Amino acid sequence: MNSVCKKAFFAATLAALATAAFSQSTTTSAPAPTINQRKENQQDRIGNGVQSGQLTAGETKNLEGKEASINQEERDMRKLDNGKLTASDRATLNQQQNQVSKQIYQDKHNARVQNTNPTSEVGKRQENQQDRIAQGIKSGQLTPTEAAHLERREGAINKEVKTERAANGGTLTPAERRQVNRQENRTSKAIYRKKHNGRTQ
Repeated sequence: MNSVCKKAFFAATLAALATAAFSQSTTTSAPAPTINQRKENQQDRIGNGVQSGQLTAGETKNLEGKEASINQEERDMRKLDNGKLTASDRATLNQQQNQVSKQIYQDKHNARVQNTNPTSEVGKRQENQQDRIAQGIKSGQLTPTEAAHLERREGAINKEVKTERAANGGTLTPAERRQVNRQENRTSKAIYRKKHNGRTQ
């Protein structure tokens, strides 16, 4: 009988210790992401939205402009405090990143989309450019300012194509296709230069 009591006591003690250990491991939370981790996460979300077609060139330009503004504000804050961020600075940047995060979600889930399965040569070229920009955003090869600049160019080309197609019954003339191709060539070179200039997110 004595060994049965010892086994029961041992089992009860083991169960109590396991419960205490389990409750400790579930109540501790992961540390909040750093400013740089948040920036990288948001860049990945934007890149995924561009690649999937959920974000148009105009929406991406707007989001990347906001990201660039936050990055500039962070640099200015660090200059004022010898390269460090105060708790107040972190709170301000976190609030701004929360606002951009909500905007990313709203833009990715609205009705505006980029054509991800184009049939025309012009559409396929535009899709290829968007994929290259998305890859640069996700990899960090493009800064938010660079991505905003490229998306501004892509947005202008998209608008021009839409206007010309509306004027010509839904098609582009051969001269218009050549013009769009020249513009896409210049944008393609700009994408390459910006992805390989050594600046990173």
